Amino acid sequence: MAGFNSTSDSFRSFRSLRPSRPFCLSHLSLPFALRRLPLLVGVACTCALSVQAQTAPGTQAAVAQLKEIVISGSRSEQSVDELPMAIDVINAKDIEEGQLQDIRDIARDIPNVSLKRAPARFSLAGAATGREGNAGFNIRGLDGNRVLMLVDGVRAPRFYGFGANAFGRDTLSIDLVKRVELIKGPASALYGSDGIAGLVNFISYEPSDFLKDGKTLGGKATFSHSGDDNTKSVAATVAGRASDVMSWQISAAASAGNELSNRGENNSLNATRTAPNPQKDAGKAALAKLVLQPSASQKHVVTFEYVDKKTDYELLTARAALPLAGSATAIANAALNVNALTTMNRHRLTWEARYKLDALAADNLQTVLSFQDTHSREYVFEDRNTSADRVRDTTYRERALQASVQADKTIRMSAGWGQKLTYGADYAQTTVINLQTGLVPPAGETFPLKRFPDTVETSSALYAQGEIIGGNWSITPGVRLDHFSIKPSTTGFPVPVVALSGSAVSPKLGVVFRASPQWRLFGNYASGFRAPNAGQVNAFFENVTSFYKTIPNGALKPEKSNNFELGARGRLDPLTLDATVFTGKFRDLIEDNRQVSGAGTAANPTVFQSVNIDNATISGFEVKGSMDWGKVGTGKLSTPFAYGRAYGRVDNTGLPLDSIDPAKLTVGVRYETAAWDIRLNATHHAAKNPSDIGQQRVTLPLQFAVPASTTYDLSGQWRFAKTTRLNASITNLTHQKYWSWSSVRGVASNAPALDAYTQPSRQFNVSLVTEF
Repeated sequence: MAGFNSTSDSFRSFRSLRPSRPFCLSHLSLPFALRRLPLLVGVACTCALSVQAQTAPGTQAAVAQLKEIVISGSRSEQSVDELPMAIDVINAKDIEEGQLQDIRDIARDIPNVSLKRAPARFSLAGAATGREGNAGFNIRGLDGNRVLMLVDGVRAPRFYGFGANAFGRDTLSIDLVKRVELIKGPASALYGSDGIAGLVNFISYEPSDFLKDGKTLGGKATFSHSGDDNTKSVAATVAGRASDVMSWQISAAASAGNELSNRGENNSLNATRTAPNPQKDAGKAALAKLVLQPSASQKHVVTFEYVDKKTDYELLTARAALPLAGSATAIANAALNVNALTTMNRHRLTWEARYKLDALAADNLQTVLSFQDTHSREYVFEDRNTSADRVRDTTYRERALQASVQADKTIRMSAGWGQKLTYGADYAQTTVINLQTGLVPPAGETFPLKRFPDTVETSSALYAQGEIIGGNWSITPGVRLDHFSIKPSTTGFPVPVVALSGSAVSPKLGVVFRASPQWRLFGNYASGFRAPNAGQVNAFFENVTSFYKTIPNGALKPEKSNNFELGARGRLDPLTLDATVFTGKFRDLIEDNRQVSGAGTAANPTVFQSVNIDNATISGFEVKGSMDWGKVGTGKLSTPFAYGRAYGRVDNTGLPLDSIDPAKLTVGVRYETAAWDIRLNATHHAAKNPSDIGQQRVTLPLQFAVPASTTYDLSGQWRFAKTTRLNASITNLTHQKYWSWSSVRGVASNAPALDAYTQPSRQFNVSLVTEF
């Protein structure tokens, strides 16, 4: 009978997967008024159980033969199916066949996940639209630094934005990544601050991935072209085994591309333009690993990673319309040309060691020591008519030291019960630096400027998690104690600054019930928190001629949440099914640049500040899986699907939470043979109803509410040699004109350049992969 594989090897003797009577999710009493979920899952269960009854004994589902192992869900290797939480995995096969080029592509097919990529329509000191590029992930309605991003378990740089400056989070190369693990819901109990919405962990290749079957030298090369931004890239990896003790790997990648295409057709050389601004992207990355295994009881991995990205913009939308008009001052100050250059580079050196101890206190010990330096810069030059030309040169830097130690111990108990205890400590220290220089500062300002003082942010934590297993049950309690501090430098900062420190306790409790060999039920409670950052605590900006300023707030409290999930996983012969319902209460959410006082006059200037202002509730559901229709002709036919929807409101006001994405449904048809496969995918984005937009009720003009849209993508792979594969796809097959809600938030419904925010039209993508 098809079903689940067992989970971690440490507990196989404790796993007792005794069959029980069949059941369906729609029979559960769920604490949410989500009428569609029981209907969808109930139909799927009925269909699956009906097919199962007709399947010959001994037939095995393909998914039951494979066990997807992840590390992010419990900080140790474990089967996805045994985790009491919603987790999505994009593996190397998915990355290759889906031709995923950057973090924007990662969120494409995952329900209740999106990524903001607004068009680059910024100016020197005005609009900030799109200057951050790939801004970051939105998970279940929360985005920004509320989503923790990791690379090999090491914290990636945060999003930074202040006024007219912003730097996104795309400081990695997908060409170096073999797997992405995405946890929905708080991860604070295991990873601490910034994981209040979830986490995305990018895991890089190791030499063992290329040195299978006794090989001493191996690797692969990839050549690709992405039509939506005309990006051409090449990547190569070589790995070798020097001896039984040492293996190594060197990877490199380079890319060059242009602006992201859209459906805008106005090519004017001013703000009325809807076609993309001309843009040139260039990227390069390198990854080197040395693996030492001096004995069977220890393993050391030293990793060096380097990523460098550069974008040149010709900001035609920032030019003044010709012929010049207005007052003499306006004509003198008119921008004739505006160009920008943004760069982001990141260096990381990590030493990870694993020891097999078999001692009383621990069976295994893992230590990680990592240093990371990230530097982002935006240089904007504005050629003005007769006034002096202006320059803004803004930099943001994070230098981070991270260390951790983790141990685990398996304890065999009586009556078939067992327990695995994982415990450890984390430490992180990050020096955050920002600076703006240039030519011709705004009236009332003097260069150089700092938006917040140079700051050292420190966090330390102790955590413990147990996994108690017996019979059909797994119970996973956990708790983490964090202490954080923000210590600003007073040197060169114009106003008094404040230091801030605090602590947080983040408990969690997960339960998995193995109802039968085919079905798992799980429940999960997790609390989350996010500490304020340096820019929120001590931000300062003042314009004495326009009578407004931003001031520090040393009284900021951490954001906190309490979240619940209920879910089911089915692994039947024809069907795999994952269904989850969730709800969360979020307290003391921080709103940046909130007007707290003032009237905009010399005697009473307008004052902005980061404040704890909002409480929010977010609920929703997700369903995903695949239906295997069996053999058709010489190949196999299947239907993958995913659907998710979330609901959110601001408790203080009762208004909808605008960061919630509309529902997304993805359905595909895949036909696979030994030599080739082809897939047609349909993605439906529901409309954003005006009644679901809080901004509609409090401001004018009205926010643009994106209409519903359905796009089709056709893709395939040809395996014309044992080690060589050709991937090709046509995206947006029907040339659909559509918008992404995450990219138009804040755009008015009457904006003349609305078409500038449309997504790419029909495009062709191709990649060639060869291994040796």
